[in-house]
Amino acid sequence: MQTSAQEPQREITLGESRITLLGTAHVSRASADMVTQLMHDGSYDAVAVELCPSRYNALINPDALARMDLFQVIRSGHVGMVMASLALSAYQQRLADQFGIKPGEEQREAMRLAQESNLPLLLIDREISTTLKRVAANLPWWKRLGLFAGLLGGILSREEVSEAEIEKLKEGDILETTFAEFAENRQDLYLPLIDERDRYMAARLAQEIEQEGHENILVVVGAGHLQGITNYLQQPLGPPRQVIGELERLPSPSRWPKLIPWIIVVLVLCGFVIGFIRSPHLGLQLVSDWVLINGGLSALGALLAAAHPLTVLTAFLAAPITSLNPTIGAGMVTAAAELYLRKPTVADFSALRADTTRLIGWWRNRVSRTLLVFFLSTLGSAVGTYLAGFRIFDRLTG
Repeated sequence: MQTSAQEPQREITLGESRITLLGTAHVSRASADMVTQLMHDGSYDAVAVELCPSRYNALINPDALARMDLFQVIRSGHVGMVMASLALSAYQQRLADQFGIKPGEEQREAMRLAQESNLPLLLIDREISTTLKRVAANLPWWKRLGLFAGLLGGILSREEVSEAEIEKLKEGDILETTFAEFAENRQDLYLPLIDERDRYMAARLAQEIEQEGHENILVVVGAGHLQGITNYLQQPLGPPRQVIGELERLPSPSRWPKLIPWIIVVLVLCGFVIGFIRSPHLGLQLVSDWVLINGGLSALGALLAAAHPLTVLTAFLAAPITSLNPTIGAGMVTAAAELYLRKPTVADFSALRADTTRLIGWWRNRVSRTLLVFFLSTLGSAVGTYLAGFRIFDRLTG
């Protein structure tokens, strides 16, 4: 192993091919300089970087958010993914503001030099959405809530990044540092965030060599991945395509969470029937409780998100109905109403990353405010469903 200050290197032979692994610090200019030096000194026929297609596109096309179909994001259930991406961007912005550091400069340098030299650029990291879904699957639901709350707090935080966090970044992985900051137990995150990605990147390198016959590859990865990738490349890895398929497979969702909303619907409807059988007055009381509690709390959530008055009214009217139809949520209806009444502009999308680093920016930007409307009205309806259910049960047994 060769070492240049904080830029360790390893050379590995895989069949007839030579792989040069450069371990970089994502917040170090020295790492970018080392990429330049190796590219000028070496005779590489390909360059690999620790990026997935999504993160690569974000680097080369930072204005992609301006073309985001916000309603499609909401309808497809990707609000959490957008929030996590904003958290990562906010964290990186805090680094840039505090230290004058542009994280990932060594990756940009590798991309630039590969293009100038007409060399293939290999994106060897796993898709960030797949990684985050496997992270969530590796945590019990209460830890997922804690992680999400921490991410939201990270988006809004104005605290300075500590020197300890900077040292961790120098060791190597910005995803791990960002999300582990909010995890109760870092070990919960190690497998999907680090170890699986080490194995994935090793398999991608083997796959590229198998398919394209590259003989000399420069691989630019965070220093935290250097040992893991080396270990996997030096041991029998298995067929690359099979390994990649296994690590890209999304965990099968549990059936119980999908059944619970339907069970609640059946119980509530049975409560209505029992109430009307006992007396029309009691039945109407139960329906009134359901509408006022469920609709009222969903409307309160929309109000807290500073939604348009008509969106607040929509929340009140829609929540009692959507709560009896688990295939559509109150948040989807309120977000659609907010988008119709206050359509985000191109300027809103362009300013989204900057606005969401400040608390007030979440309410000023129409894109992030729509996300808040979705989230808070959904939360209000969910709480209202349980409170109204208990109220109905209380009236029937009182």
